[in-house]
Amino acid sequence: MSFCLEEPSLYTVKAVLILDNDGERLYAKRFLMCQPSVETQHALGYKYYDGTYPSVKEQKAFEKNIFSKTHRTDSEIALLEGLTVVYKSNIDLFFYVIGSSHENELMLMAVLNCLFDSLSQMLRKNVERRALLENMEGLFLAVDEIVDGGVILESDPQQVVHRVALRGEDVPYSEQTVTQVLQSAKEQIKWSLLR
Repeated sequence: MSFCLEEPSLYTVKAVLILDNDGERLYAKRFLMCQPSVETQHALGYKYYDGTYPSVKEQKAFEKNIFSKTHRTDSEIALLEGLTVVYKSNIDLFFYVIGSSHENELMLMAVLNCLFDSLSQMLRKNVERRALLENMEGLFLAVDEIVDGGVILESDPQQVVHRVALRGEDVPYSEQTVTQVLQSAKEQIKWSLLR
């Protein structure tokens, strides 16, 4: 009896996916395990989920398959098409973290919980479709803080929220939304009145 041991790797997350109650994609980010050159990417076409699903039609079919297998179950882990999928649902959102079939489910679950808890804090416990769509920039920053290129960087939601807040403050006024500028002005007025 022979055993095939895979070489240890820091690359544990293949993708992060958020679907709505109807199984429609709200957010998807995949992580290539090795970044091909720009010429290679153009020659192969831009790949999704580590090159597994090259066309939008295949991507949508994969997402529908995940949604149909998970939206009515109480479990948190699924093995699907050679991938390990950990997931969580809340009100009208479904959060998925996807890794290879030999990946440690606890590591994937730590990423999922960190993402969900970070968003919960950022959205003031209002983790639902409308609130998420209004705060997509926070979602982008949070995922970037948690996972980079498939490598898990952070699993503490407090640290993620803190870093996202710091990165949000560094945005120049020309790139801020009207709400962000007004919030900044309110803070400045509040601090000037307290002096």
